[in-house]
Amino acid sequence: MSVIMTIKSPPPVADINVTPMVDVMLVLLIIFMVITPMLSKGISVDMVKTLNPVPMQAADKSDAIIVAVTRDGKTYLGTKQMSADQIPGKVKDILTNRLDKMCYVRADSRARYEKVVDVVNNLRAAGVDQLGLLTEQLQKRTPAAVPPAGQ
Repeated sequence: MSVIMTIKSPPPVADINVTPMVDVMLVLLIIFMVITPMLSKGISVDMVKTLNPVPMQAADKSDAIIVAVTRDGKTYLGTKQMSADQIPGKVKDILTNRLDKMCYVRADSRARYEKVVDVVNNLRAAGVDQLGLLTEQLQKRTPAAVPPAGQ
């Protein structure tokens, strides 16, 4: 005697399974969170904070020439460290065949003033027409709310 058993399959599910999509999105989020800090251009310095900075969107372009002066007086052209005396030759080579001869200086707020002046003078010697000094927006403090008199 043989017994045949039939197994019923579960009914089809009409819902969309979003678990794999959520997994992929979380992995992408983690990748972007790790990569984004690495995309910062040049050397990180603690820039001077000002109340009314002039926006310079061209400094964020990939081909912008940015010279950084760190707190300890080191100078960088992009991410490459070099002395202030070497900057004019390198910048002059970069500026050939360019119509816009604009450079940007990112100086640390605690850098010696003479180092920043040396960089500016060397950039002028290289034929830079316009020079932008990059700063950060100073966050305005809101005055504490004073209650009206008599309350």
